[in-house]
Amino acid sequence: MRTDLFDFDLPAERIALRPASPRDSAKMLVVENGALRDQIIADLPQWLRPGDQLVVNDTKVIAAQLKGRRIGRETEPKIEATLIKRLDGSRWQALVKPAKKLVAGDRIRFGNEGKVCLLGHLDAEVEAKGVEGEVTLSFSFHGPALDQAIADLGSPPLPPYIASKRAPDDQDLADYQTMFAANEGAVAAPTAGLHFTPALEQALRARGVGIVSVTLHVGAGTFLPVKVDDTDGHKMHAEWGTIPADVAAKLNTARKNGGRIVAVGTTSLRLLESATSEHGIVQPFAAETSIFITPGYRFRAVDILMTNFHLPKSTLFMLVSAFSGLDTMKQAYAHAIANGYRFYSYGDACLLFRTGP
Repeated sequence: MRTDLFDFDLPAERIALRPASPRDSAKMLVVENGALRDQIIADLPQWLRPGDQLVVNDTKVIAAQLKGRRIGRETEPKIEATLIKRLDGSRWQALVKPAKKLVAGDRIRFGNEGKVCLLGHLDAEVEAKGVEGEVTLSFSFHGPALDQAIADLGSPPLPPYIASKRAPDDQDLADYQTMFAANEGAVAAPTAGLHFTPALEQALRARGVGIVSVTLHVGAGTFLPVKVDDTDGHKMHAEWGTIPADVAAKLNTARKNGGRIVAVGTTSLRLLESATSEHGIVQPFAAETSIFITPGYRFRAVDILMTNFHLPKSTLFMLVSAFSGLDTMKQAYAHAIANGYRFYSYGDACLLFRTGP
């Protein structure tokens, strides 16, 4: 499909720079059978039924943004790196700026005064450079020691559409992490989960809604725009995900008994759809997925999707258009813009009932 079909005008003031407080006071646009209803997140339980299963992503955002300098040559330019994919115990794939300052074999020293990380810094060698500007970094530490060094020296990377408007601060350390965060590995938050509070979880359970966790480590590819004119030419970045056997069994039992699967976020949806058979059976899963969902996709697992408002021409807007229909989602987004909804990671949400194939 043509990429420009998924374009729309978004005023800059609609981009949220801070989340709502409390989190479940954010707006929620319910989209069901073409009808649009203005609600708030705290209203979610009334839209679900006893026996429905809410699937949340329990990935935890790591301090994936590192600042340092190239060492060992005449000049020592500043280097910023965002870790995007763990390769093994000591190697990460990363996006770096400025990439043109680095060649294979260069060494980068991460760290700055005032922070202590073992010896006060963390060194990495540029092992390779990719065609899209990504580099492979081989660090001087391994395993848990490297994880601790990254945690000591790094900071959680805010999405570029927020970081370009203001500097990250200590408040983001809490704001950019969901209450379900348990398994470290993401470089971006599964943002639909940011809306949840203990009070909302309690209300959902009191309603008879089950809540289960899966893990998809969100990569920086979630921020990348679609640069091709046709969606057939776009390549999705792979992300690692897991669905435990007991969770798969619980979802299959619930569906057999008439319950619906409600994905909290596109990350949960993409993982579930990757793990579900042609016959709608959710299988245990532990692998990478690069599933790319566009209109015409036949959904196998998810009946309802709770998600934030996404960028124009993004893979995520394509996904919600596949789920609820392109015309419906364009109308929903126009309604949201006209009625003061806040967009992107710290913004409001919509609750979508599936109408696609």
